[in-house]
Amino acid sequence: MPAPTTPVLLHNGLLIDGTGAGPVRDGSLLIEDGRVRWAGPSADCPVPAEGTRRIDVRGGTILPGFIDCHVHMAAPGTALSHAEIATMPRSLLTFLAAPRMRQTLEAGVTTARDLGGADAGHRRAVESGLLVGPRLLVAVAMLSPTGGHGDFRAGNDDRANDNTMGRLADGTSECRRAVRGVLRQGADCVKIAATGGVWSPTDQPDDDGFLEDEIRTITKIAAGHRGKKVAAHAQGRGGILNAVRGGVASVEHGYEIDDEAIDLMLERGTFLVPTLTTAHTDPDPKKAAPWAYAKKKHWQEVARRHIPHAIERGVRVAMGTDCGIAEHGTNLRELGYLVDCGMTPMGALRAGTAEAAELLGIAHETGTLEPGKRADVVIARGNPLDDIHALGDPGNILVVMKDGVVYKDADGLAA
Repeated sequence: MPAPTTPVLLHNGLLIDGTGAGPVRDGSLLIEDGRVRWAGPSADCPVPAEGTRRIDVRGGTILPGFIDCHVHMAAPGTALSHAEIATMPRSLLTFLAAPRMRQTLEAGVTTARDLGGADAGHRRAVESGLLVGPRLLVAVAMLSPTGGHGDFRAGNDDRANDNTMGRLADGTSECRRAVRGVLRQGADCVKIAATGGVWSPTDQPDDDGFLEDEIRTITKIAAGHRGKKVAAHAQGRGGILNAVRGGVASVEHGYEIDDEAIDLMLERGTFLVPTLTTAHTDPDPKKAAPWAYAKKKHWQEVARRHIPHAIERGVRVAMGTDCGIAEHGTNLRELGYLVDCGMTPMGALRAGTAEAAELLGIAHETGTLEPGKRADVVIARGNPLDDIHALGDPGNILVVMKDGVVYKDADGLAA
């Protein structure tokens, strides 16, 4: 959808611009041609051009649009298994993803990184206006070793596995081919399985997945394609260390992170995307297989023990939820969980805006409300610095703008 040509002035709000600067109590935001022209105290606002549309946000909070670094639009956010997803026609998966994408945008997420399931077609559909949703970066599918987290075959099934969520590769030679395959299909980033996982049937989250040499091969190939980054599903300690030593940009989940891994991540600037939303989503014992239920409950507790220590030690954190495994449209619950683990409310807001943009390599375009950046904007009810958990209720997200276009206006503020 093209950016509106009429300038817009948001005023009479609490402005939190995402840079880490303190909140501006009587803040304004001036938008022109889908970009931020100015943000700051209303008293200092330049005189808007004649015909500027003025929106009184009535004391709400003006925030940058949020960035979710870990979603799965192809997955329903319920107990549907990966095996069932693998048997669905890809066209049906795309139709099913459409309302989830809208729901995610209306929850306040204006950019999302899909780490398995969505492909370049989903991204292009949003870019062209065919589908309403957050701006997408896609990994296409997760690369995994045989028997790893991306291998959803039963133990006695030796048929080839190339499904919506996972691609199998073993050894550095196959890893080269696999990473080049997803890049050929339009991947913006690469997702790998550095450990086993909860929902995969033949491994455990503390089993190693790809080894360090395989991971280093993948990160080198990705970096040679315009600096594309690698995200590592890594839950157990050994796989976290392999991933960081292999050069990944982010550790996804990181539930068994310890001081050795923290030291290495601090040294290398590796991000942690802790996906606490899915760690706080209890499995349904009536729908989940007994083995999956037991793994999920155990590793939820592991995450709750280890993630607070990583936050305390200052590991860089970017917001990611695993929505698709967790319920779609609940993305901003993650911010409250980060605060529960010891992060400050402002730190959590930055994890969902500026820090997430830095991880994804798009900080020059979005993540903060600074002049020249995309006008990705959320207006929320109340002050999130006083009650960060309130953002997790989509009903408190009053207005969502992407590139200056209003996609949600719950209370008629932008009418």
